[in-house]
Amino acid sequence: MRALVVHPQRNDHGVRRDPQGRLDEAVGLAEALDLEIAGAEIANLRAPHPATLFGKGKVTEIGAMAEDLHAEVVVVDDALSPIQQRNLEKAWNAKVVDRTGLILEIFARRARTAEGKLQVELARLDYEKSRLVRTWTHLERQRGGMSKTGGPGETQIELDRRIIADKIVKLKKELEEVRRTRTLHRAQRRKVPYPTLALVGYTNAGKSTLFNRLTGGDVMVKDMLFATLDTTLRQLQLPDGRPAILSDTVGFISDLPHELVAAFRATLEEVQEADVVLHVRDVASETSDEQARDVKTVLKQLGFEEENGPHLIEVWNKIDKVGEEERAILANRARRAGETGSPEAWPVSAVTGEGCEALLKRLAELVDQAPPIDVLLAANDGKALAWLYQNGRVMDRADEDDGSLHLSVRLDDQALGRFERLFPAARLTAAAE
Repeated sequence: MRALVVHPQRNDHGVRRDPQGRLDEAVGLAEALDLEIAGAEIANLRAPHPATLFGKGKVTEIGAMAEDLHAEVVVVDDALSPIQQRNLEKAWNAKVVDRTGLILEIFARRARTAEGKLQVELARLDYEKSRLVRTWTHLERQRGGMSKTGGPGETQIELDRRIIADKIVKLKKELEEVRRTRTLHRAQRRKVPYPTLALVGYTNAGKSTLFNRLTGGDVMVKDMLFATLDTTLRQLQLPDGRPAILSDTVGFISDLPHELVAAFRATLEEVQEADVVLHVRDVASETSDEQARDVKTVLKQLGFEEENGPHLIEVWNKIDKVGEEERAILANRARRAGETGSPEAWPVSAVTGEGCEALLKRLAELVDQAPPIDVLLAANDGKALAWLYQNGRVMDRADEDDGSLHLSVRLDDQALGRFERLFPAARLTAAAE
């Protein structure tokens, strides 16, 4: 279908995004739905009109443009009320999709897991419940029966609202079960002393590429907005052998529909529960700083507290796409980042692997807060040795003349307790750092 994309440029003081950047992003969203972009336009908006969002002259102008371009769909990069959407469709004689509807449709097409589909369906129903009148406009003027009841059109709208309300209640119960199961899974993971790391970031910042680079995974990677919707978890091997769990989450976007923020809360709880959160940024983008602010806004909506929550670091991705001079500037900024009170930063290229080794070493340091323990193992205690390599971080190893092994190992309290129960014959003493 041919589409005209319109970005309303509001003249309020809260706008921080470049209008051309927002228009380009809206075009990217439309292309993600396989729409053929016939035209794209920035429309200045002095003040929003309750009936049509745009003023009368601008409505006429956009309608003429849509007709000239033979556009069957007009994408409005803003939130429209049901009345505004219906009035614009009448005025333009074309289907009108607002930013919320566009993002919801992308999510509906891309969700793969049962949980993801549940979340998207809940968000879609929440969005549609106030727009049912659009479906039944052909019945609006019908009246019948006794004066105590409305006509068939009104009855059908009420029936549909009741059906949607029942579906929403059912979906919320199912998602609550998903949340309970996910909480149980997290509790099970905590029994195994693996630290957890979570990737967050603006959509198309390269999270999935970095995820595959660090874990050797095969998560779908595509230069497309919202290529990843479902949370994926994989084991990651940190330097010196200690494993960790890395999760790749859905990408954020500016003005993320509140229906989706609420629906994806269960999935994004993985972020709040992580030991370290990696905020992946596309530093090759001209709107990198604005995107970072949008991500932090969504994190706050999810209840993420930077002061009391998980340790947050920034991963400045796509340095392979910037010039040498800019790369040097980024490296200097990254070195100073942690000193100025802002999160520490690590420039990387998920595509080439540049900087990833240094990032992994830093992650190992962040999750290894436990003091080292000296462990003396007998020559034939290979099972205990393998357990230590798998569940702890071996800092140093010395082979004694009698075949015994002297190791310096970092184990968190939970892992240390398990080791003492499983291998009571091992000698443990606190190591001097």
